[in-house]
Amino acid sequence: MSEASDPGDTATLHIIFDRPCIPPNTGNAIRMCAGTGAHLHLAGPLGFNLEEKNLRRAGLDYHDLARVSVHENLAAAFAALPGARVFAFTTSATRWHGDISYRPGDVLLFGTEPTGLDGRALSDPRITGRVRVPMLPGRRSMNLSNCAAVAAYEAWRQLGYPGAV
Repeated sequence: MSEASDPGDTATLHIIFDRPCIPPNTGNAIRMCAGTGAHLHLAGPLGFNLEEKNLRRAGLDYHDLARVSVHENLAAAFAALPGARVFAFTTSATRWHGDISYRPGDVLLFGTEPTGLDGRALSDPRITGRVRVPMLPGRRSMNLSNCAAVAAYEAWRQLGYPGAV
């Protein structure tokens, strides 16, 4: 796994986890990104060590197949992706993720597991739009890695599944 974004990165999609706390969620996201070609960006501070056993187990042997960058904070992650459109996923949004026409290089931004994206992140001028994954009424939220997978696969589908076999 890399520690900084590659300026020559040609990833079709970028996924940012802002301050992730639960190692298996990040491990699952690493595996999903390895399968889709998306580049996973982890904006610190992280709530775990990247060598943690639960993270390694969830990612299985996909760690070497995924592009993962660790950034000091969300501002640093945004700085590594200049000019990219950023879609913030939040339960407070009214627009569904499937209503977006995704483009190569788009960023899908997700917040920390216990609380989601905070007001600081949601008000950042880099945010292109706020979106949500639909759920039945009365449900608080989805699991972070599941939500990221639903969103990434919809964006990848719209882009024609580049690189898929």
